[in-house]
Amino acid sequence: MINNYVFSSESVGEGHPDKVADYISDTILDACLEQDKFSRVACETMVKSNHVVIAGEITTKAKLDYEKLVRKAINDIGYLNDDDVFHAEKIFLTNLLTKQSPDIAQGVDARKAKGKKTSEQGAGDQGIMFGYATNETPEFMPAAIMFAHRILTELAKQRKSGKGPKWLRPDCKSQVAVAYENGKPAYIENVVVSTQHAANVDHATIEKYIVEKVIKKVLPKKLITKKTQFLVNPTGNFVVGGPQGDSGLTGRKIIVDSYGGYGRHGGGAFSGKDPSKVDRSAAYMCRWVAKNIVAAGLADKCEIQVAYAIGYPQPLSIAIDTFGTGKVDEATIEKAVRKVFSFKPADIISQLKLLQPIYKKTTNYGHFTKADLPWEDTSKAAELRKAAGLK
Repeated sequence: MINNYVFSSESVGEGHPDKVADYISDTILDACLEQDKFSRVACETMVKSNHVVIAGEITTKAKLDYEKLVRKAINDIGYLNDDDVFHAEKIFLTNLLTKQSPDIAQGVDARKAKGKKTSEQGAGDQGIMFGYATNETPEFMPAAIMFAHRILTELAKQRKSGKGPKWLRPDCKSQVAVAYENGKPAYIENVVVSTQHAANVDHATIEKYIVEKVIKKVLPKKLITKKTQFLVNPTGNFVVGGPQGDSGLTGRKIIVDSYGGYGRHGGGAFSGKDPSKVDRSAAYMCRWVAKNIVAAGLADKCEIQVAYAIGYPQPLSIAIDTFGTGKVDEATIEKAVRKVFSFKPADIISQLKLLQPIYKKTTNYGHFTKADLPWEDTSKAAELRKAAGLK
């Protein structure tokens, strides 16, 4: 095992084109669930220049004004400046949404259907999902991605509160490289921040503000050294941004949404999908289980994988890896996990209360970083310890 290395992760702000698309999709999902908690939603969004396209499959009893929802989402993000080409009040919307295929519904819904072996709710698709947790930060997240999120969360807070400079704009990205020694974060090697800005501000002003008022405010002082390198708007100019500068698509920032590359990913995106889609719900479940394993002291870090077949309620496999940090063997941990948790899609939805309109709050700065989300709860830790034979 390599114990001394440098690992980098990036985050993107809510004004990034891909995140704009994610937020619109999750806004529509929440609106469906507010009126009909059994809505089936798979909503994709594309944004470019002053145009928004929504597509996918939705079956719901909800009565929605999609244009109003889209404009409100863009307003929430902050595209309201007079010089914005992509502007909440100026976009054009194309709606290509249809109803969910009955072929999918018959395999997923909790009822008997031709060729279906059980009346239980089945997985909404086949696939593999991963969850990860580590005790190297208070959030049980890898340091690099957590630090990258903190920078952009602070930047958005300052921009939206009105306390930040007027030249700040919604599109931004961050990247943090953490140096590890003996497997633990030792110092920050470098920090990269690119933020969109108004045309009437010089680079030196932007650089000083970002370093002093944002980066140094939120990153651990003990990890910033004289050697730490700060790179702010490395191209020198970032006036044209958001969907004006680049197209955005739902589900294109899956590594930002999860663990920043520290921990594997099954490939399925989260945003715009109701919890019958195990791409989302089972990934949340895996995070919940992994976090409780680490919180229970059964391992310093843990990754869990599950696999599903569409229409089938039981996971096809469960695998646990503690990377040599387990306090008990992995077979014991797996046995304890199976005793404490159920990975059936219907049980995941019930355990994590996933039929609520909670998804807009997951869209930005990571789906696994906010303490008030159900899958971040660690109340199962004591039960896991007991099931694993520890006091």
